[in-house]
Amino acid sequence: MSCSAIDVTPVTPRIGAEVGGIDLTNPLSNHQVDELHRALAEHQVLFFRDQKLTLERHKALGRRFGELHIHPNTPGPEGHPEILPIHADGESKRIAGENWHSDVSCDVEPPLGSILHLHTVPPVGGDTLFASMQAAYEALSPTMKTFLDGLTATHSGDHVYRRTNAIIGREDRNKVFPRASHPVVRTHPVSKRKGLFVNRGFTTHIDGLTEAESRALLDFLFEHSTQPAFQVRFRWQPHSVAFWDNRSVQHIAMWDYFPQVRSGYRVTIKGDRPV
Repeated sequence: MSCSAIDVTPVTPRIGAEVGGIDLTNPLSNHQVDELHRALAEHQVLFFRDQKLTLERHKALGRRFGELHIHPNTPGPEGHPEILPIHADGESKRIAGENWHSDVSCDVEPPLGSILHLHTVPPVGGDTLFASMQAAYEALSPTMKTFLDGLTATHSGDHVYRRTNAIIGREDRNKVFPRASHPVVRTHPVSKRKGLFVNRGFTTHIDGLTEAESRALLDFLFEHSTQPAFQVRFRWQPHSVAFWDNRSVQHIAMWDYFPQVRSGYRVTIKGDRPV
């Protein structure tokens, strides 16, 4: 696909595209923003190379797509509450995103999307995998689609963030983390495609089912939605950027590079209540 503002090359038929002909380190034109909006809705995750973003430019880029989200658990660098640090090295006891998830899906209004810039990457490893929840939904039988369309599921950040804090030694006894119920199948507001909206990271149960029924259904959906046919794998280089649509993808970060350094920053764009 080619357009007047940017060049978009699909990576797989179902998800992912590399974007060229654009410099994210400079302010974007309205036309460029419109084209990126359309490309994001179509391809669900966009990849950029050689983009040396400063923290201020990173935030300015995110704000072209909406108000910036502040993470409910991880503080940003001093003076930059909207920035989420992403860092792992030989001293790390965990990494961000090591299980399949959609960012902060426990929020009442989960994020629209996330923009990650990595300035330092290991010589090999540290890839991020993305899975299309729209492709996963479309591969289901008509009977299963009909069954799922009326269901909601509860998403909670409590177990996720308290586990993280216990590992790294962060005090959280007085913190209250987000919890929300969302449709199991959500309709994308731009593309109008339906996609699954449950993930292993945050989704605790299907509302209205017994514990055994909920567990069996979620286990099936988790396995089905993250199979390789719905995935794209991104190999990072220094100063690469990934911009993904949390309304239609899950992702997971590979921690196969210990004790090498993988470091950068993420901004997250506020979204709306899933429908």
